[in-house]
Order: sequence, then structure tokens, then C-alpha cells
Amino acid sequence: MRRCRLGPAALLALLGGVLAGAGGGGGGGRALPQLSDDIPFRVNWPGTDFSLPTTGVLYKEDNYIIMTTVDKEKYKCILPLIANGDEEEEKDYKGPSPGELLEPLFKQSSCSYRIESYWTYEVCHGKYIRQYHEEKETGQKINIQEYYLGNMLIKSPLSDPDQDEKENLKEIPTKNIEGQMTPYYPVGMGNGTPCILRHNLPRSSTVMYICHPEAKHEILSVAEVTTCEYEVVILTPLLCNHPKYRFRASPVNDIFCQSLPGSPLKPHNLEQLEQQQEMLKMPFRRVKEEEIHSTKEEKFSSIHKPVAVGSQQLLTVGTTHISKLTDDQLIKEFLSGSYCFHGGVGWWKYEFCYGKYVHQYHEDKESGKTSVVVGTWSKEEHIEWAKKNVARAYLREDGMQTVRVVSHFYGNGDVCDLTDKPRQVIVKLKCKESDSPHAVTVYMLEPHSCQYILGVESPVICKILDTADENGLLSVPS
Repeated sequence: MRRCRLGPAALLALLGGVLAGAGGGGGGGRALPQLSDDIPFRVNWPGTDFSLPTTGVLYKEDNYIIMTTVDKEKYKCILPLIANGDEEEEKDYKGPSPGELLEPLFKQSSCSYRIESYWTYEVCHGKYIRQYHEEKETGQKINIQEYYLGNMLIKSPLSDPDQDEKENLKEIPTKNIEGQMTPYYPVGMGNGTPCILRHNLPRSSTVMYICHPEAKHEILSVAEVTTCEYEVVILTPLLCNHPKYRFRASPVNDIFCQSLPGSPLKPHNLEQLEQQQEMLKMPFRRVKEEEIHSTKEEKFSSIHKPVAVGSQQLLTVGTTHISKLTDDQLIKEFLSGSYCFHGGVGWWKYEFCYGKYVHQYHEDKESGKTSVVVGTWSKEEHIEWAKKNVARAYLREDGMQTVRVVSHFYGNGDVCDLTDKPRQVIVKLKCKESDSPHAVTVYMLEPHSCQYILGVESPVICKILDTADENGLLSVPS
């Protein structure tokens, strides 16, 4: 069976271009159905010797259209019967409202954090949202620049049964997150820091809580949608008990196009197009790592390779499991640079070896491994950097002060084509509590050309942050 997987836009292009005309064929002939970007389709060209699937999406022999190409090639395309199997469950749901499900998060007075290139965002659920930046001034005094993006307008917004009843009658709002329309529960927060650009009107935010079963109330994103008005997306497992808020991956719906007598298995123009696409890929082969790096690097065993956590990639970007060594052994190996953290999703992956280097790399079966040195460690250079920047940041909670983040400078990376200067990276090591004590999240930001920020978050780091000295340098806990 030969397949061609397409989104709705490409499907329409195919069915409207390569397959140029549609005409009724017997009792089953019909016009093209309504297509939605929420529902992906895949066109299959199975040939005449074919039986419809009996599991999954429902098909009927009479639910088809006859398509004719510009070359007069004819195909009978059997369409799936798209149905929402979750509607009955949603209709019968009698459990807690979304507000009631989120109530424990607000009663815990817990806060979530997100570190970006310049700003750090703090969301204290049910209280406030704060955006701040810390800088070390002359004399070691720390200057904090901060804005409140919103405060809770009423004491307990989630305990109003009338409000929940109104929400139940409304259509659940959704947000496009990396191509997937995802339901969310909104909580409005206002009365933030006055905004000069809006004549001192207070800043305001909408906090969008979305379901993810393995999340720990992380901040997925913060966006300023209009001047001084923000959207904050929070991942939480609490909403997952409500059927209307569960994240659903849209299944790929197959369309089976069988050639009619006198027509090839697949349209001639489509065959040519696929061949051209394959040829276009050829000039973009990456140079093998062996051709640009002569030095040998330590070969890591399979336990160092990233392992996907959860079933939805877009909500678990960069999260991997690291080897389940004993904590003491793992900490010693990490601080000695012999155990490296890996992460990243997409074309580039990242490797961080404490006190040694930060690499970004891409592995391809055909072209091998391409690697870029983002930064290398020099204790002297880091200490000079720490004199002008905050290397050790504190979190004040319930009168207690604990180290929340340490930052390290890695310079002298590979020379950047855009700046003709060596790449450099600031590594931010952050404590992140998790039910999985050996989970690590690694993400890369590039606020300026070839100047990076590497965020590394893990429960392992929680155990060593309090050992940080004034320069943010860590040691094995006693």
C-alpha cells in the first residue's frame, strides 16, 4: 500500500488540483465534505485488491466520491465517517466543575516559574503574576526590576457555583498550541502595575489552564497579546478529570483512493511532484561531524539518550529521563562532568556537561552527526562574568530564603558566521520538583545572534543549589 500523508490544506490542493474534477458515481457519489484544520487526513493509494478497515474510523462502501485528474485519470475515493466519540461522555459527565477541580491549586498557595532570556515569570496561583529581572550593581547590591501582570480580582474565583454553571453552558474555548486546538479554562487577573503606554491603565492577564496528565503546573508560555495585556498558559493534571478539557490528539483519518480501469495506481502528476521533492532534499545534506571535528569525544551508552515522556510531544518538549543511579553517585558524576544531561525536541538536541561544555547537535542516519560547540567552561571567565551579573538568585517564601537558580557562563564556542565572534551561553540551573526524581528538562533560547541561554531544570538540581557560593559555583553536598 502506498501512502501520502497530508493536512487539510494539502489535501484540498491534491483533491482540487491533481484530482481536478469530481463527478457523482452511482448512489455513493457526493460533493467534497467540509474539512477542518483540527482533523488531519492521509490519502492512500491501495490499488483494487483492498478491503476497508473494520476497526477505528468507520467507513461505508457507498460513502465515496469519483475524482478525475487533468490527465483524465479516474479514482474512487472512499471517505471516513468523521464522528466525535467523546460527545456522549461529555454529555453524561456529572463530576466537579473545572473551577472545583482547580480549587486545590489555589488553596495550596503554590507558585510556578519560567525563566526566559531576560525576564523571569512567577505565577502564584490565585494570587498574582509577576515579571522580574535581577541585576547586580556596584557594591554587590541586587537591583530588581519588576511588574505585576495581574492580581486576583476576587478572593476565590473558582468557588462561585453560578459562574461554573454559566461556563458549562458556554462553548469551551480553545487555543492553537503547535497546530493542535486545545481546550482551556480561563482565569482573569487584573489590577496589575500601571502601564505607561496605556495612560496608566493597570496591566491584566488571562491565565489559561490546560490539561496535561504528567504536568506539575508548569508555565508553558507567556505572551503579550496586546499592549500590557497578557496570556499565560499553565499545564496542570487537575483538569484532566473533566472530559471536556482532556487533551485529544486528532487521529489521522485515511482516505482510500482506488484507481478505476485505465488509470495508474497513483496520478502521474503526483508521482512527478514526489520525485521533485525528493530531489530538492539532496543539496541540504549536512556535513558529517567527522569532517569538521577531529577530536574524539566520549561515546555515551544508551542510558544517556533522550527518552520521550508522555504521549503528547508538544506538551513535553525537552523533558527526558536520566539514568536512575543513586542520588549521591549521580550528583558526584554530574558535578565532575562525567554525566551529561541531554534534551531538546526538534532538529537540534542539546548536551550539557557541567564544568566542561554545552553542545547542540543533530543526528541523521544518512549524514551522520552534526555538532556545534555553543560554549566551553573556564572558571576564571565565569568569575569575571559573575562580578557583573547575578550568578545566584534567591526565592523568598514564608520568611525563608532559598537558592532557586544559579547561572554559569560558558564562552569560547565555535565562531558564529553572523557575528564573527565565538558563541557563548549562560546556563541556568533550576530546581524543579517532580514525582520522577530523575527527570530533566533542557531548553535553549537565543536572545541575540549566537548568544544563548540554556535552561536546565531537574529534581537532581534541587539537592545541590544550596551549596552555591557567591559566584554560583556548586559542590557535592556534605
